[in-house]
Amino acid sequence: MKVEGECLLARIFLGESDRAEGMPLHAAIVRRARAAGLAGATVLRGLEGFGAHSRIHTARILRLSEDLPIVVEIVEREERLLPFLEEIEPLITDGLVTLEKVRVILYRAPGAAERGGDGTGGAGDAAD
Repeated sequence: MKVEGECLLARIFLGESDRAEGMPLHAAIVRRARAAGLAGATVLRGLEGFGAHSRIHTARILRLSEDLPIVVEIVEREERLLPFLEEIEPLITDGLVTLEKVRVILYRAPGAAERGGDGTGGAGDAAD
Protein backbone atom coordinates (compact mmCIF):
# COMPACT_ATOMS: atom_id res chain seq x y z
CA MET A 1 0.00 0.00 0.00
CA LYS A 2 1.31 3.42 -0.90
CA VAL A 3 0.18 6.46 1.07
CA GLU A 4 1.78 9.73 0.08
CA GLY A 5 0.85 13.16 -1.15
CA GLU A 6 -2.59 14.62 -0.46
CA CYS A 7 -4.56 12.62 2.11
CA LEU A 8 -7.12 13.22 4.83
CA LEU A 9 -6.67 13.10 8.58
CA ALA A 10 -9.71 11.95 10.52
CA ARG A 11 -9.87 12.71 14.22
CA ILE A 12 -12.54 10.82 16.11
CA PHE A 13 -13.18 12.24 19.59
CA LEU A 14 -14.70 9.75 22.03
CA GLY A 15 -14.95 8.98 25.71
CA GLU A 16 -12.94 6.20 27.29
CA SER A 17 -16.13 4.50 28.49
CA ASP A 18 -17.79 4.42 25.02
CA ARG A 19 -18.34 0.86 23.84
CA ALA A 20 -19.27 -1.02 20.66
CA GLU A 21 -19.20 -4.64 19.60
CA GLY A 22 -18.45 -5.78 23.17
CA MET A 23 -15.25 -3.72 23.52
CA PRO A 24 -14.13 -0.11 23.97
CA LEU A 25 -15.29 1.92 20.97
CA HIS A 26 -11.77 3.08 20.12
CA ALA A 27 -10.64 -0.57 19.94
CA ALA A 28 -13.58 -1.47 17.67
CA ILE A 29 -12.66 1.41 15.34
CA VAL A 30 -8.98 0.38 15.21
CA ARG A 31 -9.89 -3.24 14.49
CA ARG A 32 -12.28 -2.20 11.73
CA ALA A 33 -9.63 0.12 10.25
CA ARG A 34 -7.15 -2.75 10.14
CA ALA A 35 -9.72 -5.11 8.62
CA ALA A 36 -10.48 -2.45 5.97
CA GLY A 37 -6.79 -2.33 5.05
CA LEU A 38 -6.31 1.31 6.02
CA ALA A 39 -2.76 2.61 6.41
CA GLY A 40 -2.90 2.82 10.22
CA ALA A 41 -4.69 4.24 13.23
CA THR A 42 -3.46 5.77 16.46
CA VAL A 43 -5.37 6.11 19.73
CA LEU A 44 -4.47 9.02 22.01
CA ARG A 45 -5.69 9.26 25.61
CA GLY A 46 -6.34 12.78 26.79
CA LEU A 47 -5.49 14.11 30.23
CA GLU A 48 -8.45 16.44 30.41
CA GLY A 49 -11.29 17.69 28.26
CA PHE A 50 -14.98 18.32 27.81
CA GLY A 51 -17.44 17.89 24.99
CA ALA A 52 -21.05 18.56 24.09
CA HIS A 53 -22.27 17.86 27.63
CA SER A 54 -19.75 20.35 29.13
CA ARG A 55 -18.66 17.88 31.83
CA ILE A 56 -14.94 18.11 32.50
CA HIS A 57 -13.16 14.76 32.47
CA THR A 58 -9.70 14.77 34.02
CA ALA A 59 -6.91 12.43 35.07
CA ARG A 60 -5.91 14.60 38.04
CA ILE A 61 -5.29 12.60 41.23
CA LEU A 62 -7.93 14.43 43.28
CA ARG A 63 -10.63 13.88 40.67
CA LEU A 64 -9.87 10.68 38.79
CA SER A 65 -12.22 10.22 35.84
CA GLU A 66 -13.26 6.88 34.43
CA ASP A 67 -14.20 8.52 31.14
CA LEU A 68 -11.12 10.33 29.89
CA PRO A 69 -11.08 11.81 26.38
CA ILE A 70 -9.91 9.51 23.60
CA VAL A 71 -8.90 10.57 20.09
CA VAL A 72 -8.50 8.08 17.24
CA GLU A 73 -6.43 9.47 14.36
CA ILE A 74 -6.40 7.93 10.90
CA VAL A 75 -4.51 9.25 7.85
CA GLU A 76 -5.55 7.77 4.53
CA ARG A 77 -6.41 8.66 0.95
CA GLU A 78 -9.84 10.30 0.63
CA GLU A 79 -11.36 7.55 -1.50
CA ARG A 80 -10.53 4.97 1.20
CA LEU A 81 -11.20 7.03 4.32
CA LEU A 82 -14.64 8.46 3.53
CA PRO A 83 -16.33 5.06 3.00
CA PHE A 84 -14.72 3.82 6.21
CA LEU A 85 -16.09 6.77 8.17
CA GLU A 86 -19.56 6.05 6.77
CA GLU A 87 -19.18 2.43 7.91
CA ILE A 88 -18.31 3.31 11.52
CA GLU A 89 -20.72 6.26 11.86
CA PRO A 90 -23.49 4.10 13.43
CA LEU A 91 -21.06 3.03 16.19
CA ILE A 92 -20.52 6.62 17.36
CA THR A 93 -23.48 7.58 19.52
CA ASP A 94 -21.66 10.35 21.39
CA GLY A 95 -18.59 12.04 19.93
CA LEU A 96 -17.13 14.23 17.20
CA VAL A 97 -15.47 13.39 13.89
CA THR A 98 -13.34 15.96 12.05
CA LEU A 99 -11.48 15.85 8.75
CA GLU A 100 -8.61 17.93 7.50
CA LYS A 101 -6.38 17.81 4.46
CA VAL A 102 -2.81 16.71 5.12
CA ARG A 103 0.20 16.07 2.94
CA VAL A 104 2.01 12.84 3.69
CA ILE A 105 5.75 13.33 3.26
CA LEU A 106 7.01 9.95 4.43
CA TYR A 107 5.32 6.68 5.33
CA ARG A 108 7.42 3.56 5.76
CA ALA A 109 8.00 0.70 8.16
CA PRO A 110 11.47 -0.45 9.25
CA GLY A 111 12.46 -3.79 7.74
CA ALA A 112 9.67 -3.85 5.14
CA ALA A 113 12.13 -4.58 2.34
CA GLU A 114 13.40 -7.68 4.18
CA ARG A 115 9.79 -8.90 4.61
CA GLY A 116 9.08 -8.41 0.92
CA GLY A 117 6.96 -5.29 1.51
CA ASP A 118 7.15 -1.98 -0.25
CA GLY A 119 8.02 -0.04 2.90
CA THR A 120 4.57 1.39 3.32
CA GLY A 121 3.03 -0.96 5.87
CA GLY A 122 0.71 0.26 8.62
CA ALA A 123 1.93 2.20 11.63
CA GLY A 124 1.88 -0.95 13.74
CA ASP A 125 3.49 -3.25 11.14
CA ALA A 126 6.96 -2.99 12.63
CA ALA A 127 5.71 -4.62 15.83
CA ASP A 128 3.60 -7.29 14.06
